[in-house]
Amino acid sequence: MDYFILLTVSGISIGVIYGLIGMGYALIFKATSVVNFAQGEVMMLISYMAFSIASSWSLPFWSLLGVCVVLSGVVGLLIERIFIRPMLGQDVFSTVMVTIGMAVMIRAVVVLIWGADPMVLPTDIGDSGVEFGMVFLYTAQIYAIGFLAVCVFGMWAFLRFSRMGVAMRATAARETTALLMGINVTRVYALAWAIAAVIAGVSGVLLGTIYGLGPDMWTQGLRAFPAVILGGLDSVFGAAISGILIGVLENLSEGYIGHGLKEISGFLVILVVLMIRPYGLFGTPEIERV
Repeated sequence: MDYFILLTVSGISIGVIYGLIGMGYALIFKATSVVNFAQGEVMMLISYMAFSIASSWSLPFWSLLGVCVVLSGVVGLLIERIFIRPMLGQDVFSTVMVTIGMAVMIRAVVVLIWGADPMVLPTDIGDSGVEFGMVFLYTAQIYAIGFLAVCVFGMWAFLRFSRMGVAMRATAARETTALLMGINVTRVYALAWAIAAVIAGVSGVLLGTIYGLGPDMWTQGLRAFPAVILGGLDSVFGAAISGILIGVLENLSEGYIGHGLKEISGFLVILVVLMIRPYGLFGTPEIERV
């Protein structure tokens, strides 16, 4: 039983990161019908930028996180303006290919600037944590759980009650009608990419604080993708919840079945979900997009 609890808590701690990355996937898809395959790379880029900032200035963790939030928003806006906006009016497949090319480019830039050696993200919370009985949680893991909860509630309130959130939902439902109603679709797209980048940036700082930095960090974005499929590509809330489920499933499968299943268990879930419920646990069965 103790082993099960340890595996479950450890799975939740990494699943929270999957959930945050998955929320970025789902938000961009909900607003633009595009799957951003560079979400993990954006997370990695911001975490390395955080490393440079933390190495140059001894900022407290929350100050570093605040700087990274602003920096992430700017990166998201630049990506949308330079790479995505010129693709408006093109088919979705072409835009998805642009995100794949962007992902490869970011990986190369990170290695070119920071090198391929693993690094430690210097923050003042470091290895500090809290012990709950037999379970030890790093401070960054506790912050990640809290940030996921804040993001879920914040995105629900934003999409439901704010004017821009309603505009985002309208654009997702039918872009042409949204344009005719006077909604600034380009602004909606830019905001979606900026918010997704902020979520990715914060998750990257938290991930780097817990596990360190490396040029393979982008794979966390790939491993978070099953959470989006399980929750539903158009469900921000579903991606958050499913991220935790995938994290727990990965740990339990490796702990009880065998080594190596951790890397593939999430993708086995994709195969099953696509056959039984292709729109996900929380997704909408039919989405009309123009």
